[in-house]
Amino acid sequence: MKHLLWSMLLLSSMVPQLTRLIADDHVSDHVASTATQGQLLIFPSVVALTDQRDRQTVMAVLQSADGSTADVTSQAEFQIRDPEIARLTRTESGAYELTPATNGQTEISVRFAGLQSSAPVGVVHADHLPDLGFRSEVLAVLTRVGCNSGKCHGSASGKDGFRLSLFGYDPEGDHFRLTREMPGRRINLQSPESSLLMTKALGNVDHTGGQRIIEDSRHYNLLLEWLRAGAPDDLPETPVPTGIRVYPQKAVFNAAHQQQQLVVMATFSDGSDRDVTNLAVFLSNNDAAASVNEDGLIKSNGPGSAFVMARFDQFSEGCDLIVRPETSFQFPDLQPHNFVDELVFDRWKDLHLQPSDLCSDEVFLRRVYLDLIGLLPTATDRDQFLTSDSPNRREELVDTLLARPEFSDLWVMKWAELLQIRTANGVSPKGLLLYDRWLRDRIYAGMTIDKVIQELLPATGGTFDNPATSYYQTETTPQLLAENVAQSFLGMRIQCAQCHNHPFDRWTMDDYYGFASFFSQVGYKQAQDPREIMIFNTGTGGLKHPVAGRTVVPAYLGAGAPPISEGMDYREVVAGWLTSDNNPAFARNIGNVVWAHFFGVGIVEPVDDVRVSNPPSNPQLHHALGERLQMYGYNIQPLVRDICLSRTYQLSTQTNTSNQLDQRHFSHSRIRRLRAEVLLDCLNQVTGATQQFRGMPPGSRAVHLPDGRTGEYFLTTFGRASRNTACSCEVSTAPTLSQALHLLNGESTTGKIAQGKLISQLIKQHEEPMEVVRQLYLRCYCRQPTPEETSAIQQKLATSHHLETALQDLFWAILNSNEFIFNH
Repeated sequence: MKHLLWSMLLLSSMVPQLTRLIADDHVSDHVASTATQGQLLIFPSVVALTDQRDRQTVMAVLQSADGSTADVTSQAEFQIRDPEIARLTRTESGAYELTPATNGQTEISVRFAGLQSSAPVGVVHADHLPDLGFRSEVLAVLTRVGCNSGKCHGSASGKDGFRLSLFGYDPEGDHFRLTREMPGRRINLQSPESSLLMTKALGNVDHTGGQRIIEDSRHYNLLLEWLRAGAPDDLPETPVPTGIRVYPQKAVFNAAHQQQQLVVMATFSDGSDRDVTNLAVFLSNNDAAASVNEDGLIKSNGPGSAFVMARFDQFSEGCDLIVRPETSFQFPDLQPHNFVDELVFDRWKDLHLQPSDLCSDEVFLRRVYLDLIGLLPTATDRDQFLTSDSPNRREELVDTLLARPEFSDLWVMKWAELLQIRTANGVSPKGLLLYDRWLRDRIYAGMTIDKVIQELLPATGGTFDNPATSYYQTETTPQLLAENVAQSFLGMRIQCAQCHNHPFDRWTMDDYYGFASFFSQVGYKQAQDPREIMIFNTGTGGLKHPVAGRTVVPAYLGAGAPPISEGMDYREVVAGWLTSDNNPAFARNIGNVVWAHFFGVGIVEPVDDVRVSNPPSNPQLHHALGERLQMYGYNIQPLVRDICLSRTYQLSTQTNTSNQLDQRHFSHSRIRRLRAEVLLDCLNQVTGATQQFRGMPPGSRAVHLPDGRTGEYFLTTFGRASRNTACSCEVSTAPTLSQALHLLNGESTTGKIAQGKLISQLIKQHEEPMEVVRQLYLRCYCRQPTPEETSAIQQKLATSHHLETALQDLFWAILNSNEFIFNH
């Protein structure tokens, strides 16, 4: 049976099944032995060698019982069971490498510190030497050594008269420019060694980029072999890369100055796998924690987390890396409140982060009021909460606030930012108000965001009769509409892929134009009312690929092309996919948006910049929020409830020596400046002042304003989103000098204090001045003054000649304090 199996495997048609067959047939476990000190892992866990060129790096990783990992390849003992099948050699760098000898099946084993692990090895076509692939090997070398980077020949205009496509997104064009654009100049097939391609890369002739390869290196020999073969282009049947995997996918170091070698495996269209580590490009997103060299060797530099990305061809994947501080650590005995805490606790344990204590009831009360309804609790609200003897009073408070209409007001504002509701591109004031009312009515009626989008994207008709069509006045080109949809609803910035493959993400030009094609048949015409535009589906037309020149077929981002029948509205198709459970990116993005509202920073940050090179700070939590949102039918209220009732949300802002530098793992609460609308509403609330917003009915709050382009100077100064773009960066809560000057000198504080006449009212109600002070503290801080504050204020009031003026000055000082302006 074995002989029959391997006879079949020798047939080229069976190569795609090689990995699966040898894995299933092998009786050894991936980890042969597990001990109390951990387990020994071998990567890759299955080795498939498919021709003479195939070389496979193998490595051993010790995973200890505390979750830490160590690359023990250099200390471990490797052995190949049958050296007649595959050869095992040690490279100059200390790595172990497998190369094919003859067809068959064997096993590689590794031993270290009493532990053992093994992996099956299969070889087919050991006597076959395939032609070099231009795209997968030659172009990969040029990418690896930086020839087609943005600062070299990959720039839009090239460098020194020679241009390549950025990171090789146009292999056909690159082959032409190398071989036929200037015949006889860049390559010399009669004397390949003297080709300008080689001599410049070696630095033997003047080259702006300097020396890029070393003579007799693997990269040098590969280019030279390609030239000696006649510099051929790929044939139509040449296998092309279809994806990559990086090993190990996660590493946890117990200290700095540890190392971990990465191995990058590429899969090809013929089903084969190949080690492309020596052709990949490596980058770290946090060199302070860990850096990586050009060969994929990671070195830890200090405590923290990092993501080391590997890029090969158009694909990017990476390794999640944690470097623990060099201190003893014992995680406290904490009980998680729900799934949020379970996943956050796991991350803290990996990072050796000691969380802060729970915040006080007074702090929680103020925090949750501001986050859930955008207003401060009244003194009565405070008394009711603090005097409640219910053991579930925090839970009951959250449920009460979730049921209030002000909660919906906040999220209408948040969704309006995603939809970019503003006066632009001919949107009339009437159209704007109708558009805002359309969204507001649906959120108030309990419609979930997925249903809103399903109604929005295929909208047809006049902007007055069907206000959802106003979305198509926000932007009017298929490309910009696609970019906005991807950024707002998927959290993906695909703009880079309009001109070239994204250098730090998975998106290609094919992906970009395939997605943009869903909006290529949107038609516009003037209605009878000159203020109104009609939006309709033209049913014809499409986008042309700027490189290939072909008409692009509509395709989902990362999910292939759907079947589309004639006359179908492309927008209905994409709306259905976008919000379906088959597209987890939508739920994860909305979950991340909700999370960021309550923590001031997203699990992916910025929230609309999800990419391979900007991974979630807690991937498991990121996925879990999306799964919960799907389970809740995209109703954000139960998800908000989960977040607010978690121990993680209820932590104090006070840090400890373990977590004082933590900015992304939520081990303490983040001090957050109130967003512009909420701050203005709170100023009006505590002063008793009223504010009439232009075009709005009396009693309207700043969160009700429908137009992103408001003329309110206060809101502009404090960073309200203008909604000009889909970028989350438009909402700014960073304090600035102009904000401080505005509060100190403007009418926002002094004017509102005078208009509201609160101080004179309180003096009439309370004969004791310190009771007035207490009421001010309760209104603004949700707490009573401390003994130190009480003493200082009493001394100040005793020397004052005019009580009301002194109390107004105190009120002004409170409104200008960080404790009022920030949520903590």
